[in-house]
Amino acid sequence: MALTALVFTLLAAGSVAGQTPPRAADGRPDLQGIWDFRTMTPLQRPTDLGDKEFLTQEEAAAQEAQIAGRRARLLEPSEVRTEPLPAGGGGRAVGGYNDFWLDYGTTIVGDRRTSLIIDPPDGRLPPLTSEGEALRQVGSLVEDLPIALPVRVRSAGTGADRPEDRGLAERCLVGFNSGPPMMPSGYNNNMQLFQTADTVVILNEMVHDLRVIPLDGRPHLPEHVRQWAGSSRGHWEGDTLVVETTNLTDKIGSFDPSATTALGTGLTVSLTERFSRQDENTLLYEYTVDDPVIFTRPFTVAVPMRRSDEPMYEYACHEGNYGLLNILTGARVAEVESR
Repeated sequence: MALTALVFTLLAAGSVAGQTPPRAADGRPDLQGIWDFRTMTPLQRPTDLGDKEFLTQEEAAAQEAQIAGRRARLLEPSEVRTEPLPAGGGGRAVGGYNDFWLDYGTTIVGDRRTSLIIDPPDGRLPPLTSEGEALRQVGSLVEDLPIALPVRVRSAGTGADRPEDRGLAERCLVGFNSGPPMMPSGYNNNMQLFQTADTVVILNEMVHDLRVIPLDGRPHLPEHVRQWAGSSRGHWEGDTLVVETTNLTDKIGSFDPSATTALGTGLTVSLTERFSRQDENTLLYEYTVDDPVIFTRPFTVAVPMRRSDEPMYEYACHEGNYGLLNILTGARVAEVESR
């Protein structure tokens, strides 16, 4: 783990040789701005790539061309529904009808890594413990699957008897990429960072999640106080901002590798995030998940973020969440019709 981290640090340092990151008034690196973390690089290395850590330039170009072609094909249908869906929804997720509604990016990360996971060296999530296996939740976007309450997956659900049967993102409680930790996903892959000498604020575009992170050395919240985004405290290690988060609730997963999968619970996880300004347009975001109850070892993920000059618009979820109401209402109507 230490060797992998050292190698990545050297690679990152080499990529910005001769460049001086912008500085704030207090002399610290200026991390402020709107940062875009879209990428087509997968979280885990595809198994068919074995121990291949990086793509060649030719392989990367071919992969991005394939992605562009797929996106062009998915943009061909109309962005609005032009004919009714068959009864039962046609066996697919209801929502966007082409890629107009998605914004997952068209490029892989700049160093052509084959996974966002940089440790373990195989680019894969470590095995789960027996307790982690028992607590795993897996849902589906096209059908409801049996899931024990509380439902911790972000999207999908286990029925429509009550709002609590639905995923957390469907209920607008948390987003499916805002974390912590932040994860590239299908859309709203932006965050805005505000910085003063004693506080950092992270505002995620999705569900306008906001974390106020003190840098003044105050302790975490008492252990019994549990929150959706936990208790975050930050400090500087040289030019790197380090944010440590604990006190997450058991209503979310220890880690969610996808919107329909939740591994473990937030009760036992410790999250360490690192933010380092690489150059004018790049913020390197790394995080380490340490949960010995759920995973057999810690793992580390690296996501380069690109500076965006575009504004970040207000996100509405509860404010227009007729989908959840319709799910529950439709279920009640179906119950009446089945009598």
